[in-house]
Amino acid sequence: MAGENALVVYKNRPALVKNTADGKILIALSGGEQLKVREKDIELIHQGPVKDLGGIEAAAAGAVREAWELLLADGGGPVSLKDLAALVFGEYDPASAWAAFSLILDGLYFTGSASAVYCRGRDEVEAEEKKREEKKRESGDRERFLAGLKNRRNGKTGETLLLPDDARFMQDVEALALGKSSRSRTMKDLGLGETPEEAHALLLDTGFWTTAINPHPARFGLSLVSSKIIPAPPPPEERRDLCHLAAFAIDSPWSSDPDDAVSVEFTDAGQIILYVHVADPAASITPDSPAEREARDRGATLYLPEGSSRMLADEALPLFALGLSEKSPALTFKITLDAGGKIIDTDIFPSLVQVRRLTYNEADRMMDSDVALRGLLDLAERNLSRRTACGAVNIDMPETHISVEHGKPEIEPIIQYRSASLVRECMLIAGEGAAAWAARKGDFAFPYVSQEAGDMPDAVPSGMAGFWQLRRCMRPRTLSAKPGRHWGLGLDAYTQVTSPLRRYTDLLAHFQIRALLRGGQPLSVDELTARLGAAEAATAAVVQAERASRGHWTAVFLSGKKDSQWDAVALEKKGNRWALVIPALALETQIPLRKEVSPNDSVKLILKSVNIPRGEATFVAPDGQ
Repeated sequence: MAGENALVVYKNRPALVKNTADGKILIALSGGEQLKVREKDIELIHQGPVKDLGGIEAAAAGAVREAWELLLADGGGPVSLKDLAALVFGEYDPASAWAAFSLILDGLYFTGSASAVYCRGRDEVEAEEKKREEKKRESGDRERFLAGLKNRRNGKTGETLLLPDDARFMQDVEALALGKSSRSRTMKDLGLGETPEEAHALLLDTGFWTTAINPHPARFGLSLVSSKIIPAPPPPEERRDLCHLAAFAIDSPWSSDPDDAVSVEFTDAGQIILYVHVADPAASITPDSPAEREARDRGATLYLPEGSSRMLADEALPLFALGLSEKSPALTFKITLDAGGKIIDTDIFPSLVQVRRLTYNEADRMMDSDVALRGLLDLAERNLSRRTACGAVNIDMPETHISVEHGKPEIEPIIQYRSASLVRECMLIAGEGAAAWAARKGDFAFPYVSQEAGDMPDAVPSGMAGFWQLRRCMRPRTLSAKPGRHWGLGLDAYTQVTSPLRRYTDLLAHFQIRALLRGGQPLSVDELTARLGAAEAATAAVVQAERASRGHWTAVFLSGKKDSQWDAVALEKKGNRWALVIPALALETQIPLRKEVSPNDSVKLILKSVNIPRGEATFVAPDGQ
């Protein structure tokens, strides 16, 4: 039993016994802290007396390896701590006792306890020595690496980084930049903020990353690879042959997944019949199938300037996309409208269509000579007027298309083609008609899209400034199993059904429609609502990643254009700063202007700096503005 002033070990630290009264042992630690402990909590290493712990923890010099060799040759132990201290340090006193115990804690040559010390085997010691040498060398390499980075950041020349060897020290920085970790030892050691943006900046500064690396999809947990689950082809079934109709799939020239096409007929009674043919993946994909679960987890196809990551496998396109073969299976929404554009009836059925693919530019050039396209445009213009009269909010802000080739982005403004308006209005009619069709089915769960009215200003300026204010008034849309008014579109009920290859909620609507058409059991309200919630969460990540990626590539595009001049449009003044938009970039910014301007006035801006990690560009007005 340890007496007063004995030297003991408590939690691998030296301690001095002060008092042993009342069945408890009072000990003092080297920092002056005193504790009451049980006898089993401590280990006696020297009876003392020890006045204090001063100097006890100082490293003692001794023949450690020689002692280990000697004991190993003699069988490897066990020996007492007293014998080990005397053998290694030449004496057994409080200081050598603690030094000997420290050898056990170190674990290179010895193991065990104060009462029984054993030698480690030669193979174990050599392996441990090699491991420690590698760690020491690694630590030295890391110190050199950190010193080099600090010197580079301080502007010292002659400092080089060893690529790719030094990449191992940047793995934690990459993990932070990609959102895979919230901490980085390297960033902390350099005294930098442990944020994805700071990590991105360091990776660019050191050359470990180039500007061609876009970290934003990874930060939102999104895959850059399309789904690998290939659905089965559409099964044989009765399909209405509509190949006699002129059907047009009109889209941007960069679109590669056409999932809707339009046709039109006019009756002698003055009615208009709009056919919206939609890709039919629900013909073979069913709820809770592997392809459906994958699509639900993704929420939507991820469209990035550098490429797409599809909700459905690439191999699904030749099975379901419209116009990729001579005849395409489709789910057709046949909507009958009166002469005023009001929907009279909606019929939905599987079909077979012959689709002609057109770009917006090609469709516009054909518009005046093709009767069907002209009739579709007239219908679209009529529908826009009808929706506007019902309170629809029409916003026309600049848009751009960003493409990336070999890490270099290009930005081009999106032209407002007449055929783009044609397609938009036809898709809205299909959504309105499908919502009315579903609502008439009684107790039937369906994914409706609604939007509450926004707080409109008393006076809205004309032009771009007015569109900008209107956009700020818009409230988020709501997905629900019950119909509701969509304020922004001016529609009493609405859903989205025309992009089942791109949006999961459209595919979900097709599941419900298909179930009724086949006489099967649709998903219940609870089942539908759960899927809507999961898909909306996934889709939100997709939208945020797409927005952040556009910011990244816009910054990359501008990074070599310092002091370039850009045309902007004034939107609104707040204090001494103006909100402006640069149409050629679809980029909004805020800067102070000395020159008196009014909303919608043209303003010249000069690019002063670009921050790629933050996706930001700073502009200033020329002198005098």
